[in-house]
This record gives sequence, C-alpha cells and structure tokens, in this order.
Amino acid sequence: MSAPLRPWLEILSWLRDAARDLLPIVAVIAVFQLLILRQPFPNLVEILGGLAMVVLGLALFVRGLEMALFPMGEGMAYALARRGNLWILLIFGFLLGFATTVAEPALIAVAKEAAQVAADAGAIGADKAARASYAAGLRYSVAFSVGFAIALGVFRILMGWPIHYIIIGGYVIVVALTLIAPEAIIGIAFDSGGVTTSTVTVPLVTALGVGLASVIHGRNPMIDGFGLIAFASLFPMIFVMGYGVWVFGVGGG
Repeated sequence: MSAPLRPWLEILSWLRDAARDLLPIVAVIAVFQLLILRQPFPNLVEILGGLAMVVLGLALFVRGLEMALFPMGEGMAYALARRGNLWILLIFGFLLGFATTVAEPALIAVAKEAAQVAADAGAIGADKAARASYAAGLRYSVAFSVGFAIALGVFRILMGWPIHYIIIGGYVIVVALTLIAPEAIIGIAFDSGGVTTSTVTVPLVTALGVGLASVIHGRNPMIDGFGLIAFASLFPMIFVMGYGVWVFGVGGG
C-alpha cells in the first residue's frame, strides 16, 4: 500500500464501520415504511443526504473519542492517582459528573417538559418563573446526583468494594422511594437515569474508571474499572424522587 493512499483508506474504513453500525436502524425503518406502511419515503434525496451526514458524523465522533477523550480521561486518572490525594480524586470525580450533566441538552429538554406538565396539572404555578425554578431544581438534582455517583464510584475503585452490593442497595432505595414519592415524579425520575449517560459523559467517565483501576495496585481494570456509568444511571432516580418528596411531600400530598 502506497503511503499517500494510507490515510484515505483509513478514512474509508471509518466510514464503512459507521455505515455498518447504522445499517440495522436503516433496515428496520425501511422495512416498516415500505412493507408495513406501504408508503414511499418523502424527500428521499434529503433523507439520503442526511444519512450520509450521520455516517460521516458518527465516524468522526468515534475516531475523536479514540484520539482525545479516552486517552485524556485515562491520562488524568493516572496523574491524579499518582498524587495519592483521596480528596482530589473524589472532588474531580464529583465535578466531572456534575459539569458534564448540568449542561446536557437531553436533560434540559426533559426538565423543561416536566415543568410544563407539572404546571398544566396544577402541581406548580403556571407562570414562567415557577416553571423555570422547577426545571432548574430537577436539573441540579440530577447533576448533583451524577457527581455524587461518580465520586462514590471512584471511592469504590480505591477501596476495592464489590459493585453489586452498592447496585443492589441502590435499587432497594429506589423501590422504597417509589412507594412514597409523588406519582407525577416517578416516571421523570426513572427517565432521568437515561438522559445522564451522554456522549461526553460516558467516554470520559469510562476512561476515568479504567485509568484508576489500571494504576492502583491490586485492582483489575476489567473487574474494578467499569461500573461508573451504572452509578450515574442509578443515583439520579434516587435524587429526583427525593427532590419530589421534598417539594411536594410524601405521596404528593
């Protein structure tokens, strides 16, 4: 293979991999559109152009993760672990989780929608200030919970605790809160666990966990390095239901 062609062939391989990953989604949509609904695709040229952009964007995004976010997260984990300061590690984990979550577009959208629904139901005031306050409370509750979750996950890696004890205990708390939380907040709480795992949070947090487990003596990256994302999905449910109990009282009463 000639040297001038090598970069272009590598780019083509990225595009091929991205197209392969998108193929099942495209196939399902095409089958339902053409065989079930029996309707042609509207604006087919625009759709094909959009798909090409998605393939290109996905290929560049995945390559960017490999080149930047994963190495950066692991490198910071190595450097912080070598300092040997527990509080610096915990504060970094908390701030990383909080900062990457509070500005997450999906979380902002869910919080605004939840505020509008609560206003329509009469649970909060219908004015703009009341909706904004409710949405901000949800956002910061979720962001704080993710920060707490990442800090706890970092502490677990340092201590070598089995992950399943914390996960089981967390879901016991979730079930208990479900029994006393306002009914209107329960669905939002469960959904909030999904919107926190964003395209920036996941690679950085995963790299942080693997990096810490790799540099700390006696830790196995395969066993101890993963699980931070599970914490980041679990604790928002607890904190949001707790926020609902605090704002509306037990059972919303």
